[in-house]
Amino acid sequence: MNVEQARASLASTLAVDIAAGAPMTVDVPPARWDEIARYAKETIGCRFFNFLTAVDWKEQGLEVLARVDNLDEGVSLMLRTKLGPGVNNCASLTPIYRGANWMERECFDMFGIHFDNHPDLRRILLEDGWEGHPLLKSYAVDTPHPPYR
Repeated sequence: MNVEQARASLASTLAVDIAAGAPMTVDVPPARWDEIARYAKETIGCRFFNFLTAVDWKEQGLEVLARVDNLDEGVSLMLRTKLGPGVNNCASLTPIYRGANWMERECFDMFGIHFDNHPDLRRILLEDGWEGHPLLKSYAVDTPHPPYR
């Protein structure tokens, strides 16, 4: 499936917003996060999981972004979902893309996002006793944890 076919398929079948440009940016409601990722893999052929990260937009809440690619056809999708103020739960993509495992753990560690149905959601970068999530904009700069005190 080429880029234009993928755009048409996403727009008609799933009725999601698609921003122009490359990669195609698809705004996904949180309730459909894993459904649309599965559609991207199985229907559009985006079998390569490129990356997953998050952004803290302060009062607007957290946003999760994932890029998946169809390397054969040159189709790239940037999936993004806005969790909303005070929400820190998102469906895990690990059952669909094994490559999401450590990246979801990193987002859990740094942003405090809980990925539902993740097989091993625990800290990956910081020690188990670390308090807080350093990439949240509400995180205290004067943390007592070494080496940052």
